[in-house]
Amino acid sequence: MMNNLFSIFDPSTNIFNMSLNWISTFIGFMFIPYSFWFIPNRHFILWNLISNKLHSEFKTLLGKNSFNGSTFIFISLFFFILFNNFLGLFPYIFTSTSHLNISLSMSLTLWLSFMIYGWINNTQHMFIHMIPQGTPPILMPFMVLIETISNIIRPGTLAVRLTANMIAGHLLLTLLSNTGTNMNNYFLIILIIIQILLLTLESAVAIIQAYVITILSTLYSSEVN
Repeated sequence: MMNNLFSIFDPSTNIFNMSLNWISTFIGFMFIPYSFWFIPNRHFILWNLISNKLHSEFKTLLGKNSFNGSTFIFISLFFFILFNNFLGLFPYIFTSTSHLNISLSMSLTLWLSFMIYGWINNTQHMFIHMIPQGTPPILMPFMVLIETISNIIRPGTLAVRLTANMIAGHLLLTLLSNTGTNMNNYFLIILIIIQILLLTLESAVAIIQAYVITILSTLYSSEVN
């Protein structure tokens, strides 16, 4: 039972003896028409509105000392995670963000970039950040240890947060769908209504998780400046 349940997260396929499901991570960008990006229409206006709102918010978090265009890295990250989260809600489409391969690769790459940049360009600031202001001298060694551990586990917490939230909703939907074959018509209608509500909740989770991961990455970046 557990093997069948978790098989929905199996990335392998039997098509041409190749694992093609990972292509779903980028395949949507290949089929989005050119007019979606550059020709003014309702999709472009909505996309531009969301991008401008995120840009202003990320610019505030990064501060005045951030590089020009640095917010676009996090805007791209937001849309990439959001697209893959929504893509996994469709039937028979692989959810790449439910695997640590994708989520840990993103979070670890960003974290390493922030750490390398911070320790090379702002070494004194990075040392100061390890000891909060007003810490008693006797507690300073412990605070350095605690801050170091909390800093090291950041990419893992980002990856696990995204993966766990994506897996939880999909498992719940799968469990409910497996019980539908043993119900009469009355309970089947109730089950369908519950699944529609859960699908709505999962759509909200897809947006929230993309936003949370991006905001936390932005805050981690602002700490090294």
